[in-house]
Amino acid sequence: MDIRKVKKLIEMLEESSLNELEINEGEESVKLVKSAGILQQAQMAAPHSTIQPTIESNSISSEENTEEVKEKVISGKSINSPMVGTFYNSPNPGADAFVKVGDTVSEGDVLCIIEAMKMMNEVKSDFNGTIKEALISNSEPVEYGEVLFVIEE
Repeated sequence: MDIRKVKKLIEMLEESSLNELEINEGEESVKLVKSAGILQQAQMAAPHSTIQPTIESNSISSEENTEEVKEKVISGKSINSPMVGTFYNSPNPGADAFVKVGDTVSEGDVLCIIEAMKMMNEVKSDFNGTIKEALISNSEPVEYGEVLFVIEE
């Protein structure tokens, strides 16, 4: 199933009053479940294998943690993940990263790769600026809409 279809299904589920959506297409199926407005679980099944990533919501309970989070907020424009997948900061394992904190980027420059369903998808900058913060480490899973980089113009 095409990742663009899955993204569209996620958007449709978020905008609707439905709590669960399941689509079967041949041997592939997608099941999306949301609770209290937060996507809780996405299941994708392929022949002979099952992938079950779970998205967990972290709640901040103490005032101390809240202050730490407020201090961590950085001004600038964000580059968000266009899909669920695995984040890679370089074109192959031994190569230098596409960008590092402090690098100047132009609109259209490749910032990273998101692997989704064995497809390597380049994430490009939407604007000119300087990389102020890289929020994801190499080979970490990312969710749709998760902030990858903060760029200051």
